[in-house]
Amino acid sequence: MKAETVKNIIVIGASAGGIAAVSRLASTFKSDLDAAIFVVIHLSPLSKSDVILNFIQKQTFLKCKIAKEGERMELGTIYLAPTDYHMMVERNYIRVRKGGYENHWRPAIDVLFRSAALAYNSCVTGIILSGLLDDGTSGMLAIKRCGGKCMVQNPDEAEFPDMAQNVLQQVEVDYNVSIDEMIYILLDLYAQGACVPAPVPDDIKLETSIALQMTSSFDDLVKLGDLTPFTCPDCGGILAKITDGSFIRYRCYTGHAFTLKSLELKQIKAVEESLWVAIRIMEERKNLLNKMASGSSRSQEIDIQIDRLKLLLLEVGKNTEIN
Repeated sequence: MKAETVKNIIVIGASAGGIAAVSRLASTFKSDLDAAIFVVIHLSPLSKSDVILNFIQKQTFLKCKIAKEGERMELGTIYLAPTDYHMMVERNYIRVRKGGYENHWRPAIDVLFRSAALAYNSCVTGIILSGLLDDGTSGMLAIKRCGGKCMVQNPDEAEFPDMAQNVLQQVEVDYNVSIDEMIYILLDLYAQGACVPAPVPDDIKLETSIALQMTSSFDDLVKLGDLTPFTCPDCGGILAKITDGSFIRYRCYTGHAFTLKSLELKQIKAVEESLWVAIRIMEERKNLLNKMASGSSRSQEIDIQIDRLKLLLLEVGKNTEIN
């Protein structure tokens, strides 16, 4: 069908356990589904998008494609974000960008969901399936604020329930159901007739623009939130604190973005890397002293310091919650 007939879109986000969950949901879709579907699954940059696509294609009647920059969207088609690229939507068009990581990921769920909220506001349905951590929560908040519908896989059913649980904690979702129930809800929604356009908040417009243009300015950053003493672990830029209700995020003006949990994990990783560097330098110092006649006593002192660093390494992140 012609791209201009697309009135509704479905955006789906998943992480760990997501391939199986997306495939199961796709298997329930019929060829008369009145929507275009966009899927972000967290994958390693080394993953093969076409392998994942072929697996999903075997489970569904709908045509499955890897998203391409500037492509016109088609009704009844499932678009998969390409590996290591953000997928976004504009009205009737698909955008693919190599923007900054969000919550350690590219593609990121939040990037897709925000762009969908801007382009289709009340005509978008966001779905979160199995996954770890909390990418997708900010995007679901954006969809909700723009009048769209929010649906999560029942955490009791999900192989990895963290993403669904985090959304449920922060967003008043419309549906918390099993995958098999989702298709009936979608069909009922589309049977109700055309959705009514809703206003889009300025901050959602701005964040979507940053991801689309792959750049911003200091002035844009301060519009989104208050500057903090924290620096971006990816580029070293100043981070602004963005508050969506009780949900807190951080963003730098080059485009990197983090939830509290993803920022904490980045900081822990940086501490671990620094400790390993310190251990390596101390080991090199000890080896040098061992070659010096007068270095044996100092070498023993360094051994004690190395052991302390290793104990500290074991403690870093020990009590960090993943979900």
